[in-house]
Order: sequence, then structure tokens, then C-alpha cells
Amino acid sequence: MKKKILIGVAAVVGALVLFVVYLILFPASPPKSASISDKGLDVKVKYGAPFKKGRLIFGNPTEKALQPYGKYWRLGANAATEITFNKNVTFAGKPVNAGSYRMYAVPGPTSFQVSLNSEVGVFFGVNEPNYKLDVVKIDAPVTEGPETEQFTISFASDSTGVNMNFNWGKTQFTVPIKAQ
Repeated sequence: MKKKILIGVAAVVGALVLFVVYLILFPASPPKSASISDKGLDVKVKYGAPFKKGRLIFGNPTEKALQPYGKYWRLGANAATEITFNKNVTFAGKPVNAGSYRMYAVPGPTSFQVSLNSEVGVFFGVNEPNYKLDVVKIDAPVTEGPETEQFTISFASDSTGVNMNFNWGKTQFTVPIKAQ
């Protein structure tokens, strides 16, 4: 009898271990990073990149959107999204000191309110941040772009500085960043 119980326990533990290994090797929202170096300014962002999978991503709560308008969003999946600047910058025209920040947003139909928060190293970013630690909040106008299956953050430089671009579904917005 004890042997059957041990075999059953071993089978369950083995199945759990295989499941965890599978999740590690093939995450539903893989970790991504994007970075840029432009005229001495280095910016790096780390985030989880979920897939659309046929879902309505942004919308009113009555539409059963994955991310309802007016609600906290960690700008990705899994751990909280983090951004690092090697120099003092202006983030959409507002001053921000060099360092690392938690970055999150509150989506809206015409703009996203993007915030930087001094609370970093948050693994389970689904929990809302301590809003008292917000460093800056900006409004980024939304435009419609080409359909994007996987959430993406990318950078591009122009004559005025760096643009951080966010794309998911047909929603896109940009935050300009300039070295001070």
C-alpha cells in the first residue's frame, strides 16, 4: 500500500515539475527588452510581451476588454515593466533623473496616461504600485497603426531625441525622451 502511495505522489510531483519547466521554457508572455544609445543617452526597458490571441485588448469594461480603459496596466505582463536612463532626461517634456523606474499606464480611448514610479524590482506587476512613489505622469495620444499580435516596445531616434514606441493590436502611442 505504501509503495502505491509513493508512486502516486512521485507521479504528481513529476507532473508538476514538468509543468513548471514547460512554463519556464515556453512562457505565454515571454520577457523582452529594448534599448537605444543615442548621442550619449542610453535607455533600456524590460517588459513581458503578451500576445493578442484574438482578444479585444483595449476597450470599455462592458466590452470585456483584456485591459479596460481607466484601469491600471503594467505595460506588459508578468513582472512590472522597468525603464532605465543613464542620464537625466525629459520624459514627454517633464524632467526625470537618471536611474531605474517602474513604468505603467492607464489606457484611454484617445490617450494613455504613462507613469514612472520609483518602486522597482516588482516581480508580480499585476499589483498596483504605491502611487505616492510616482515620479512623473504624462499623457500620450493614441493613434491607430497596423495590427500587432504581440505587445511591443521599441525605440527610434530623430533629430530631437529618442521616441519610445508602444504597439499592440491596432493601438499605438509614442513617448518622446530627450537628454537634459
